[in-house]
Amino acid sequence: MLIGVLGANGALGRHLTPQLVAAGWRVRALVRRPEAAGAARACGAEIAAADIFDQASLVAGLRGCDIAINIATSLPGPSGRGDFVANDRLRRDGTPIWVEACRQAGVTRLLQQSIAMVNAAGDAWANEDTPYALPGEDVSGEAVRAPRDMEAAVTGSDRDWAILRGGLYYGPGTGFDDDWFARAKAGRLRLPKGGRDYVSLVHIADMASAIVAAVRRWPSQRTLIVSDDMPAQWRDVFSCIAEMTGADPPSPGGRAGFPSFRVCNARAKQALDWTPAYTNFRVGLAR
Repeated sequence: MLIGVLGANGALGRHLTPQLVAAGWRVRALVRRPEAAGAARACGAEIAAADIFDQASLVAGLRGCDIAINIATSLPGPSGRGDFVANDRLRRDGTPIWVEACRQAGVTRLLQQSIAMVNAAGDAWANEDTPYALPGEDVSGEAVRAPRDMEAAVTGSDRDWAILRGGLYYGPGTGFDDDWFARAKAGRLRLPKGGRDYVSLVHIADMASAIVAAVRRWPSQRTLIVSDDMPAQWRDVFSCIAEMTGADPPSPGGRAGFPSFRVCNARAKQALDWTPAYTNFRVGLAR
């Protein structure tokens, strides 16, 4: 079986591609910059130049693939490239091009990466059926409009699709936990608002292993949340980081970059026969 991975040069791709190859499948890494695909090439993947906004390059790269996985993002990260506006455009405008390219290339199964924040419901537990609905915010708020458009392009296609909604990524290559530890050591780590909002994290290696599990046990026409087992309040996460670095406890008053979301991973665990290796943030942040 040949698996095409769009976005294989990104943080998630650097974890996913080796896991797919190790599972015994052929992998074709579809990347905008083949010269930067050393990690994918080193683990045995084929390399094809493709861009989500260039349908012809996608069709060429996807020909012969049995499954197409879209993990492309343009989020700001350690490389300094990307921003949230560009990422919204990639999700909203790029995904329909990707889906059509899959159709033209004859790929029958599509797996789409999405975000669990589309189920944000404040402090209450949420699952895949919970709509984004926070006090004082429109139910289709800007935080989730682009990913919902992205998902609609996939679910409205004539392909056999699956969607995995990931929690907030952390771990090697994401830049998030590196930034938290750096700010703690510098005495600049601040709690988002009062630190009482919830965050549902997923270690990036666990997101990759969930995608591998989905390829193995295809969850046809299903949307599943992939997160760790224990959503936590930011004050617990940042207090742990401060303690690990020997810093003073973090003060409140920082910017709230994400809505409060406390999601359940039970359906993914059952459907994929999968469980996160990093079951909670204390395990995942150990270094």
